[in-house]
Amino acid sequence: MKYALIGCGRIATNHVKAVTSNSLEFVAVCDIIPENMETLLRKHGLESDKTIKRYTDYKKMIEENEIELIGIATESGIHAEVALYCIDQGIHVIIEKPMAMNMEDADEIIRRSEAKGVKVSACHQNRFNVAVQEMRHALEQGRFGKLSHGSIHVRWNRNKDYYTQAPWRGKWASDGGALMNQCIHGIDLLRWMLGDDVEEVYGATRQQFHDYLEAEDIGMAVVKFKNGAVATIEGTTNVYPQNLEETLYLFGEKGTVKLGGKSTNNIDVWNFADETEKDAKNKGLEEQTSNVYGNGHTSLYADVIDAIKNNRSPYVDAISGRNALEMVLAIYKSQKTGQLVKFPLHNFSSEDMEGEF
Repeated sequence: MKYALIGCGRIATNHVKAVTSNSLEFVAVCDIIPENMETLLRKHGLESDKTIKRYTDYKKMIEENEIELIGIATESGIHAEVALYCIDQGIHVIIEKPMAMNMEDADEIIRRSEAKGVKVSACHQNRFNVAVQEMRHALEQGRFGKLSHGSIHVRWNRNKDYYTQAPWRGKWASDGGALMNQCIHGIDLLRWMLGDDVEEVYGATRQQFHDYLEAEDIGMAVVKFKNGAVATIEGTTNVYPQNLEETLYLFGEKGTVKLGGKSTNNIDVWNFADETEKDAKNKGLEEQTSNVYGNGHTSLYADVIDAIKNNRSPYVDAISGRNALEMVLAIYKSQKTGQLVKFPLHNFSSEDMEGEF
């Protein structure tokens, strides 16, 4: 399958690992800064591979090559624009999070991809973490019984060096803040586990220590789900001096699970009323990862390739990406208005937050 990558920043290395692991034919790479492409390819021993064409214009790249699948890893603010162009050319896409910066673009990606018969996957790769998959299987088997509540805590550190590496970070138009950039993976997992159907959200955000940014560095929210479950969200980049944890709790009538580690890659607590032999293996499970992005990109790519070949929806589809975005934007809207935000959310953008802090 012929593949190209647009955007060669911090997350791109996980995409290249996924490409090589899944034996895709790496046709071309694109970045507006040529040295970014060379640095990325060199990191993976591909700098002398002349079959990988280099471009600074993604439209020209698409025009000059036959490409079946594209990974979009640009700055967040242009994810939707690039994705919609690729979809219009009939190319399947994997879009880094967030899928878009406003609800209209997210809905348009879904609408247009369905009309064109194109597969779209939002890159919420943590759904493929071993610990997350174990939680999901237990949930689907009904082992939790009636769900009571859940919570996600993303307690990370991002300092000034991180933001000066890429000037688009922390701006409303191109990135958003801690919730949109760092915490959206955990928010995706929370919504997915608790049934997806949200009734309302009440949130508060602040900018405590990053006054050189436009956006928030701490966000908190309470979420009510239509199935009666409730949840809390805590996401921040204010933890001193380094990343502390990303933990996901799920509490049911007959089960309690806590996923921990730096990025929900460990099982810290695993208790069920119907104890099985396999449960003993899950207690204390730790998945080794080389960075906070985990190992999920390779599995997500494998799933998308299979979805294209077998004409099915990807495991993490465009609707999943829309749902995670909707949660973040609802918290933003709640902060802006001081009100509860009812779902579904329409006509709201991260840019509506400009001037908030």
